[in-house]
Formats: sequence, structure tokens, C-alpha cells
Amino acid sequence: MIKAVTLNNLHPAKGSKHRKKIVGRGVGSGHGRTSTRGSKGQKSRSGDGSKKVGFEGGQMPIFRRLPKRGFSSSKINKNYNIVNVEDLNKFDENCIVTLDELKKKRLINKKKYVKILGNGNLKKSLIVKANNFSKSAIFKIESLGGKIEVIK
Repeated sequence: MIKAVTLNNLHPAKGSKHRKKIVGRGVGSGHGRTSTRGSKGQKSRSGDGSKKVGFEGGQMPIFRRLPKRGFSSSKINKNYNIVNVEDLNKFDENCIVTLDELKKKRLINKKKYVKILGNGNLKKSLIVKANNFSKSAIFKIESLGGKIEVIK
């Protein structure tokens, strides 16, 4: 006969609960002396259980064995704020678009390098000052009578 499950007869499944292993409490406990760590070696000592990232057991690590040469442009790469031509429609006709103006309209978050890309359509003639322009952006701005100025 199956008993109904009620709050007073709930219990975990048999074998799902285990008693916590208590170590280092004397030889009579069965987990004394070496406290289940074995004898000798790195992991038996206190504070020595972890190793550095890339540690290969005393062997020379791979990042030290491989040759390091060549050029990395990561130090000179500029992280550009990208603005599309379509976003410039927020400005008035014949307006001068500078980095400050772009920041005020929340098109960029920091006043560092800005690159204008040619995605979308421009509907107004503008004077745009930025660090870099794509060819399609230059064509779209100048085709409506606008001007571009590259700033350093």
C-alpha cells in the first residue's frame, strides 16, 4: 500500500545524504594522522595544493618554450567610435558636426577617435569633422554639398 506524501512523512531518497568526513581528529577516528591526504608530496602539505596557471610539473612551460618574435599592432591600434552616415540625420541642415556635438547627441560615448561609415542614407548637407572616414561616407556627404574635415 502506497502512503500519501504529506509534510510529516517527507524525507530524502535513501543514499542521497552523506555524513561529512571529519578528518584530523585522532587515529581512532580512521581519518587521523595524515588526514586522508596520503604521505608526502605536494598535495599532502598545507598551503601547497594549488599550482600557477601554465605550471607543467617542473617541465619548461609551453609559453616559455615557444619563440617570441614578430610585430604586434595592439599597442598602436586605435579603438574607433563608429558613427554611421544615417545617424547624422539628427543634426540640422548645414550644421558643423564635431566630436562635442556627437557626444551631446549620444552618438559616441567618449571623445576619442571617431570614424564615419557609409551605412544608410544622408538627407542633409553637413560639415563633418572626424578622425577618419570611409570612402562611401565621403561620397555620401560630399554628394549632398557637405564637407569633410579630417582632424588629428
